Amino acid sequence: MNNRYLGGTKRPTATVCYSTCVSRSLKAHILLVVVTMIWGATFVVIKNALADISPLLFNAIRMSLAAAVLAVVFHRELTRFTASSLRYGFLVGAILFLGNELQTVGLKYTTPSKSAFLTGVSVVLVPVFLALFWRRRIQRWVLLGVTLAFIGLYLLTIPASAGAGLNLSSTNRGDLITLASAVVFGFHIIFVGHASQAHPWRQIAILQIVVTALLMICTVPLAEKVYAVWSPAVIWGIVITGSLSLALAFAVQAWAQQFTPATHTALIFSLEPVFAWVTSFLFLGERLGTRAGLGALCILAGVLISEQKGSSESMAVSPDHAGVPSDIETQPDSGMEVGQR
Repeated sequence: MNNRYLGGTKRPTATVCYSTCVSRSLKAHILLVVVTMIWGATFVVIKNALADISPLLFNAIRMSLAAAVLAVVFHRELTRFTASSLRYGFLVGAILFLGNELQTVGLKYTTPSKSAFLTGVSVVLVPVFLALFWRRRIQRWVLLGVTLAFIGLYLLTIPASAGAGLNLSSTNRGDLITLASAVVFGFHIIFVGHASQAHPWRQIAILQIVVTALLMICTVPLAEKVYAVWSPAVIWGIVITGSLSLALAFAVQAWAQQFTPATHTALIFSLEPVFAWVTSFLFLGERLGTRAGLGALCILAGVLISEQKGSSESMAVSPDHAGVPSDIETQPDSGMEVGQR
């Protein structure tokens, strides 16, 4: 398509590089949607398993399984860790540990729909955190997309009978714990993007899961009264979530966030309740009402607006970066942010 360069006078280096980066970005976005689909589909699986096993023990076992799977798959990386990658791995692993523990404990005391909505608040918090702590300007189309996603999450997961707002007067401890997990997951999205652009994504994937598993194992005897009934729901819950929603999903996330702005990642993750509803319809016969259907459309609209209209934000950083400011400087007279290696 660049026939004018075939004479040998000039090579289309910039064009080829741009096309490659765009291709990687598209693949990253698609894979993040697949990850979100997996998380949404396993939501009910975890809720059912928690009827027969204490939440922290359940987390420790499934996270240990995920760590073992990643260690086998990426065994060549085990001898290549650097001091810097170990520090990043411990940081994102500690954040993931806290977020998962809070979410799972909260899910035991609240309903899946409320948990999905409250966890989805992380979608709104990511650009807010970037603005507050990294002085990142929120692009207006991204802000609109985030707002639509937030409204969609509310309509999709909170029934009309709940009344206006979140009805905080009736909020139980499970809701508050889950909301705290959303705050933690917001930071996790940001720091995984930061870590993945600074170090090989395989190392980050392994380290964060291993650190999380070790912290969970140490926490179990200290933080809860352990109990377990090894029912099929528990066994399948551990196998499915350990291999798919943890090992596979977080490995894919670590790779994909090299090429995806953190705000786009957060918006894609807002699709999780949509996939949870689809799974319920396919396997449980649950149907979306008018209100919930409108919520799903709002979420999809938010993602599309951010991806299409918010593309100028994506081009404001190097295409192979996650859009998390790290040693960022501004080019004179251009206003374009350049992420340094």
